[in-house]
Amino acid sequence: MIFYDLSSLKQAFLSIRSTSRYFLTMKKIKIYTDGACKGNPGPGGYGFIIKFEDTVREYNGADKNTTNNIMEMTAALKALETLEEPCEVELTTDSQYLVKGITEWIHGWTRKGWQTASKQPVKNKELWMKLNTLNKKHKITWVWVRGHNGHPENERCDALANEALEQR
Repeated sequence: MIFYDLSSLKQAFLSIRSTSRYFLTMKKIKIYTDGACKGNPGPGGYGFIIKFEDTVREYNGADKNTTNNIMEMTAALKALETLEEPCEVELTTDSQYLVKGITEWIHGWTRKGWQTASKQPVKNKELWMKLNTLNKKHKITWVWVRGHNGHPENERCDALANEALEQR
C-alpha cells in the first residue's frame, strides 16, 4: 500500500501549474498578409506586416511565375516562419481560399490522403502542409477581411505585394 502526503502533492501540483503557466504565456502577435499576381499564372508578389507590442515590421517578396493563391499562401507562410517561438497569432487576410483552406478544408484533405472531395490531388499541397505545421505550432486565429475595402493594414499589404511584383 502506498501513502501520499497530500500537502506535498498539492504543493508539487501548484509548482507545476505555475511553471507551466510561465511556459504557456505566449507573445500576442498580429499579422496582416496579401498576395498579388499580374496574370494568373504570371509574375506575383506578396506582402505582410507583423505587429508585436509597439513594433511594426513590413516584408515583401516576389516570384516570376506563380498564381494569386500561391502568393496569398506564401505571404502567410513567410510571416509565420519569421516567428522564432510559439505565439498567439491573429492573422488577417483577404483570401477566403487561405482561411477556408486552413480552417475547414484541410481536415478532409489530410483524412483523404491529400485528395479533394472530387478525388483530385489538392493544389499547392506542399504549401498547405507547411502552413498546417505552423498552424499547429502557433495558436492562430484566422481572420478574413474584404480586400480593397479600406482596411489600412490590408491596403498596405496590397501595396507591399505590388511593389515587390514591380521590382522583381
